[in-house]
Amino acid sequence: MSQLPPLGVTPPTARHWALGISAGVVALAALVAGSAWGQVHAKAIDPRVVAWASVAALALFGTLATTVISSCLGRLVTHRSLPSAGAALRIISAAVGYVVVLFGVLAVLDVSVEKLLVGAGLAGVVLGIAATQSLGNVFAGLVIILARPFAVGDHVRIRSGQLGGVFDGWVIEMSLTYTTLRLDDGPWKIPNGALLAAGVGRLPRTTTVPPLPQVPGAPLPGGVAAPAPPSAPTTAPPTGRGLGASDASTGSDAPDGDLSLGTS
Repeated sequence: MSQLPPLGVTPPTARHWALGISAGVVALAALVAGSAWGQVHAKAIDPRVVAWASVAALALFGTLATTVISSCLGRLVTHRSLPSAGAALRIISAAVGYVVVLFGVLAVLDVSVEKLLVGAGLAGVVLGIAATQSLGNVFAGLVIILARPFAVGDHVRIRSGQLGGVFDGWVIEMSLTYTTLRLDDGPWKIPNGALLAAGVGRLPRTTTVPPLPQVPGAPLPGGVAAPAPPSAPTTAPPTGRGLGASDASTGSDAPDGDLSLGTS
């Protein structure tokens, strides 16, 4: 079972990439011009005009370049893997681009950014230490999505001491942090960092993804209770007397006269 791209999502064309790169080049030129010849606090009018024009061009074309390039990256990853991964990459790349544009605008306006940089550096260190494992899974997810050692619908065999040995499963979902595998006992979410450090091989697609085992009485995905398995028929214990009991009772219920004739 091969993975199909989401409906309505097409890969970015060369025109989109050209638009984003051109806007980025214009924004970079505005940053250089504003830093070299612009001066907001100058007494002359020309440096101030250059500075404010550079700020406007940097903000406009920088925002345009960030939006277009992040959208292209998200559509590319969505077309090649999953919508969740594409959306996450688009948000991350857009956030990084907007931060770069903001710092560029502040630099052209001669706003001191040393304190902002120090605060951002400290916050980055704290967040990096607190989210080491999560960030590792995110970067591992990016590597898996770009390298494509497997895809959704593949039957894979994983060999990892960290995960407890060798096991087979079907890949049913991929994201930036976890990969969901369908094993014999149900779906399992495996961290991408563990998968990147494990040996993964594709198995022949001889079978499809097996359904989840149903517990009797447990609700199905549609909300309907699963039917209980048929129980073995039970029979009530016999209430009458068997042959042995009948013969015994017959012999014991014989009249006394018959017994006396038999002994005489």
